Amino acid sequence: MRHCLALDLKDDPALIAEYERHHREVWPEVLVHLREHGVRELEIFRLGTRMVMVMDTDDAVFDPARMAAAERDDPRLRAWEDLMWKFQAATPWTPAGAKWTPMQNIFRLTDA
Repeated sequence: MRHCLALDLKDDPALIAEYERHHREVWPEVLVHLREHGVRELEIFRLGTRMVMVMDTDDAVFDPARMAAAERDDPRLRAWEDLMWKFQAATPWTPAGAKWTPMQNIFRLTDA
């Protein structure tokens, strides 16, 4: 299944550059976590401060609740998420307490 999520970055060029540097050197534990939870591919795109994450998952393995629980329970994953929040900001449409927010699919070429 394909998931598309949005999140903003703080509007600070130095912070944005540091955020992108971290994503050229993602911690190995984070990569293992993603793969173990059924994430087959993940891409993040940025335009200004808006980011879009496109994530393809294996439906037989991927469970967002289980993945979130693993992130909460693992100190290293929590440290990564805390570090990333230094750079990130909720979109105006993000529910309180949430980060990456699912986007609504409004068009698919194969369905047209």
